[in-house]
Amino acid sequence: MFSGFLKFADTCESCGLDISAEDAGDGPAVFIILIAGFIVVPLALALELALEPPLWLHTVMWLPLSVALCVALLRPFRGVMFTLQWHHSAREARLDEDAG
Repeated sequence: MFSGFLKFADTCESCGLDISAEDAGDGPAVFIILIAGFIVVPLALALELALEPPLWLHTVMWLPLSVALCVALLRPFRGVMFTLQWHHSAREARLDEDAG
């Protein structure tokens, strides 16, 4: 399905289906930001309340974890979003010219 880390291939290597026009957009990134925040923020708050470390330690700990979580989840979520859009024949919204 992918031709690079995040770039979709033009055709399916299994069945030859042309998928060059399909795109997952920014939807996966939104879900990943929410999930990563749901994981990292409570951990950072718990550490702050328990040990009160300096700000630089928070930065050194949580920034790499946040980036690693986002990078690790981005490709699977793009694949799932792409598959769901294709399965449900989702397209961009259009105004109906005939109504009105």
